[in-house]
Amino acid sequence: MGPPPSDSAALRPRPFRVTRARRELADVWTLELEASDGGGPVTFRPGQFTMVYVFGIGEVPLSISGDPAKPDVLVHTVRAVGAVTRAVCAAKKDDVLGVRGPYGAGWPVEAALGRDVVIMAGGLGLAPLRPFVRAVMAQRRAFGRVVLLIGARTPASLLFAREMARWRARFDLDVRVTVDAGDAAWKGDVGVITTLVPRATFDPGTTTAFVCGPEVMMRFAAADLVHRGVPPALVFLSMERNMKCAVGVCGHCQFGPAFVCRDGPVLSYARIEASLRIREV
Repeated sequence: MGPPPSDSAALRPRPFRVTRARRELADVWTLELEASDGGGPVTFRPGQFTMVYVFGIGEVPLSISGDPAKPDVLVHTVRAVGAVTRAVCAAKKDDVLGVRGPYGAGWPVEAALGRDVVIMAGGLGLAPLRPFVRAVMAQRRAFGRVVLLIGARTPASLLFAREMARWRARFDLDVRVTVDAGDAAWKGDVGVITTLVPRATFDPGTTTAFVCGPEVMMRFAAADLVHRGVPPALVFLSMERNMKCAVGVCGHCQFGPAFVCRDGPVLSYARIEASLRIREV
């Protein structure tokens, strides 16, 4: 990453029109946006985020959940948890939102080329990983085994259920799903996502891992992957912090010596292992 942009115009949100709003879960929506200022699409790397502005309410960082091969459509999957995210989720077709970015370091696809790949997603953590999954599938022969481990609280809270079914139907992906609590119709695994790691088939010494979910889940998942033999420098986590400026100026997202907006959100476990162990960080 270079220094923060000096041109204030680079920090002004661009207008994007909502072209589709789709409800994923009870409190989760996916919005598709297109630029309405003639400035062209947002070209992004899997794992990057944008700052989305609801005029008159505020701005919030949101991971991009769309396909990097289709930059004309900017996709965000959002949980309504605060004033701004509730307003984003309430947006209708043809509403205009402000967007700036993309920002941050994405998933290092190049670090996985020719290697086995383990992707671990907990809850809404599947949204930032979805562009990476699509990028891997677009060049599937460039990777070894691809293992996708997905966890959720309940079957009803599994994200992208239809797309997940298509992934599970592929012969070149090993997709395993678990929930914390099943229901009468659930026939799959029950337990935390880390219970899937010992049963997954991959060569730890030639594996690159990508993890996103609640921070406590990532802490234990990364430790289990390293315990199995995956090098700590090749376990990548997507951190979530309260990002305000997105360019490493305001300091709101400082995580140990790193700024999540500028140095992350994707960071290697080797770099942040010590900080992850400190509850107050």
